[in-house]
Amino acid sequence: MKQYLEKLLNQENLSSEEMKQAAATCFTNEITDSEIAAFLTGLRAKGETPEEIAGLVQVIRSQSNQNLTSIPDVMDNCGTGGDGSHSFNISTTAAFVLAGAGVKVAKHGNRSISSKTGSADVLDHLGVSLAFSKDHVEKLLHENNIAFLFAPHVHQSMKRFMKVRQDLRIPTIFNVIGPLTNPVTLDTQLLGVYRRDMLPMITETLKQLGRKRALVINGAGYMDEASLAGENHITLLEKGEITSFTLHPSEVGLPVYSNEQIKGGDAKENAAILLDVLNGKPGAYYDTVLLNAGLGLYTNGKAKTISDGVSMARESLESGAALEKLQHLVTYSQELPSEVI
Repeated sequence: MKQYLEKLLNQENLSSEEMKQAAATCFTNEITDSEIAAFLTGLRAKGETPEEIAGLVQVIRSQSNQNLTSIPDVMDNCGTGGDGSHSFNISTTAAFVLAGAGVKVAKHGNRSISSKTGSADVLDHLGVSLAFSKDHVEKLLHENNIAFLFAPHVHQSMKRFMKVRQDLRIPTIFNVIGPLTNPVTLDTQLLGVYRRDMLPMITETLKQLGRKRALVINGAGYMDEASLAGENHITLLEKGEITSFTLHPSEVGLPVYSNEQIKGGDAKENAAILLDVLNGKPGAYYDTVLLNAGLGLYTNGKAKTISDGVSMARESLESGAALEKLQHLVTYSQELPSEVI
């Protein structure tokens, strides 16, 4: 580890292979918590590169007990968190809309870290298991188009990193890599970031991780989701090429709402909002999900345009297909042996 720390102190970037070697060392007993802390701090002080982020992500995924590579055309949709908007669980709600429209979604998430309610908090409240096995995930993706992967359950070797992060109490590379560490091999991904300057770097990282197509968003008001409040800044990865554009909700036939109008609350409140949307209750929450699910369908390639995606998302909701995906997930969870849950 010493050689890598010296490079970071000299403001030198690590290659992808060097990052993999350094990260792999962090999973062994050969290294102290202090060295891990110094490594994370050194990366933060220098500024992480796409090669460094991708290298760490690849090692973390290799350590997971739920690596799934056999299911084609799977996507994930989520944000990094950290935008301070206290919005409801937009990507979690949109995930069921995507599944209802025929997209396989491996929804990877955690309990609340920077927000009031994380995806795991709201799904747990709704009765979804946080302990699906690899076989359960595979079965659910085939039968239901959506499964939930609770980050601490699928990344059990990460406990030491989490302790160091808690001790450091400063942002590190881990504040941006959560959505990238899904152990299911993804073909496409919709990802939100709260910092607009990170759009190119995160998109380049997704390219290095082998995504066939990806969309990275910084929403109006610097949200880590697409917002109806105004102009959204977006980068698209397609066939190895990266392009940038902006999107206003009026361009896809949706109204403008302030970010204040999509605030959420605790797990109980956000679960109620999620159910309202899936049951078709109109308003700011519903239209925000339409926009984000529409972008997801465009990212996946199911929709040729974002407008088409919004229309397909509306059909998924109006037909009840999105709600059925949640109900199946809850029923499946209830039927699991108690020792699994």
